[in-house]
Amino acid sequence: QRPVGRGAALPAGPDLRHFLRAVAAGQPEPPPESGSAPGAPKVYLETYGCQMNVNDTEIAWAILQKCGYARTKELDEADVVLLVTCSVREKAEQAIWNRLQHLKALKARRSQARAPLRIGILGCMAERLKEQILHREKLVDIVAGPDAYRDLPRLLAVAESGQQAANVLLSLDETYADILPVQTSAGGTTAFVSIMRGCDNMCSYCIVPFTRGRERSRPIASILQEVRMLSDQGVKEVTLLGQNVNSFRDLSEVQFQSVAAPGLSRGFSTVYKAKQGGLRFAHLLDQVSRIDPEMRIRFTSPHPKDFPDEASVLQLIQERHNICKQLHLPAQSGSTRVLEAMRRGYTREAYLELVHHVRDSIPGVSLSSDFIAGFCGETEEDHQQTVSLLREVRYNVGFLFAYSMRQKTRAHHRLQDDVPADVKKWRLEQLIATFREEAARANAALVGQAQLVLVEGPSKRSASELCGRNDGNIKVIFPDAELEDAADRGAPGRAQPGDYVMVKVTSASSQTLRGVPLCRTTLSRAAACH
Repeated sequence: QRPVGRGAALPAGPDLRHFLRAVAAGQPEPPPESGSAPGAPKVYLETYGCQMNVNDTEIAWAILQKCGYARTKELDEADVVLLVTCSVREKAEQAIWNRLQHLKALKARRSQARAPLRIGILGCMAERLKEQILHREKLVDIVAGPDAYRDLPRLLAVAESGQQAANVLLSLDETYADILPVQTSAGGTTAFVSIMRGCDNMCSYCIVPFTRGRERSRPIASILQEVRMLSDQGVKEVTLLGQNVNSFRDLSEVQFQSVAAPGLSRGFSTVYKAKQGGLRFAHLLDQVSRIDPEMRIRFTSPHPKDFPDEASVLQLIQERHNICKQLHLPAQSGSTRVLEAMRRGYTREAYLELVHHVRDSIPGVSLSSDFIAGFCGETEEDHQQTVSLLREVRYNVGFLFAYSMRQKTRAHHRLQDDVPADVKKWRLEQLIATFREEAARANAALVGQAQLVLVEGPSKRSASELCGRNDGNIKVIFPDAELEDAADRGAPGRAQPGDYVMVKVTSASSQTLRGVPLCRTTLSRAAACH
């Protein structure tokens, strides 16, 4: 059982049911006390999909912990099982349906001496398929969309009475700004911080605006508070999260509400009117990077259209030693014709111009991207243009998928999913092979160089090796050995999770670097010596 920080102690049996009915009725919570009672209901959380869902899991757990729930890592111990789900592709949803069949068997085997197992579906799939989830075999007890996590205690209380309960209302202002997520990542070396929710871009293939709603940004003050808390806890890397982080704008301070909207560069467009007012992403990035000089800062995902005139963001990345020299630039396709059908807001030429601008502004920058194989109407010529873009840009990291039609999207209403499944599969395989070939070349250029690596823990394949990531977010594996500390001439020691280690790269593949450790050091010292 995972230890619980501040939580209301709850008894089991009839007293628990009485408490849950009180929550449902809106009565005050019991006073919080340290830890949870032996009879506290145990919740088991599983996360599927993107990093935003990891953050959503932490938010949901923070809310339940405050109401006296205990966390368990053992499925058989759970009183409540919550699946935080993804809807971006059909394969992601099918994984949930398969998991529910396993949980159905678990629910049937449960001893009659115990309270019935309650099962909940949270997140994007809950938002998209509420009716289907509730009616399919009557297995699921609660359904909560991404903006309804505050309602989880009430929903569970309703479920305790034997009824199904759902809340999938989307909000125009919910950002969970007042809830500090309880970090669930092992080791506590890295953490995700949500800075905004939703998306307004309405790309024709994308379900996100329909499952996560419109864009809204957290107040900068609440983001800085969370990052400071993580710094105090010893976290060494924070990733700022959002569907479109570089369109961030904090409207919470009146004096900044009339600030002019930034313009778009030549070749970029948007489906919505320019948004005036608010403190922008460059201001947030500046403030976050000042909190802890020993904490790395990353962000994802930006949209290419919001970069060109945001020169201050690229300048900050270049100047600040603790902002990682790594950018995610999701291209999706290398064909201007397909990009237009996707409503991406740029041409191939504009995208490549941005790539050159980024590389000129940030020497040695590591680039990653997303690509979709077999989008509606994609021809072989379109596909080959994507292959050539992969070769021309030579990304370090890539996320490539076959197109999966989603209901509610513009593509579902206006376009035909006319590329056969076997063609999608073949094209995806070719894109992956091309990406790996080029990534291997890009990574090979690092052989012989010293890379600063943040240690995450033991390698999965060998207990005698450590694993971490360099500034460019590439995995680095090296022997676990006694190392001198560059800042301390004392006795050598082994690197621990959260330590920075200088590693000389000796070999590279498309996904991994290998090397020999040189010394333990600090982020600031490494930057000063660079």
